[in-house]
Amino acid sequence: MNIKILTPEYVVFEGEVDSVLLPGKNGEFHIMKNHAGIVSSLVGGKVKLYANSINESFAKNFTKENEKDSVFSYPIKSGVIEFNNDKGIILCE
Repeated sequence: MNIKILTPEYVVFEGEVDSVLLPGKNGEFHIMKNHAGIVSSLVGGKVKLYANSINESFAKNFTKENEKDSVFSYPIKSGVIEFNNDKGIILCE
């Protein structure tokens, strides 16, 4: 599935991932391939991308959670996600 993470200043990430874990108002939620369409607000926390690797040009924006798993995290203050047809856009600050 394709995910884009955008801030007002720059593109944080754009590429293919296996899934994404997001900090929602009522707790964390996980979006995987073929997930139903969703629009949701996000609260402060970490956006976690589950992917084998991420493009080097975006890697500087992320912290690798651990060496064993392919989980890359990016801290946000707030935001919104729109996900439909295996494509998601996360607007955040």
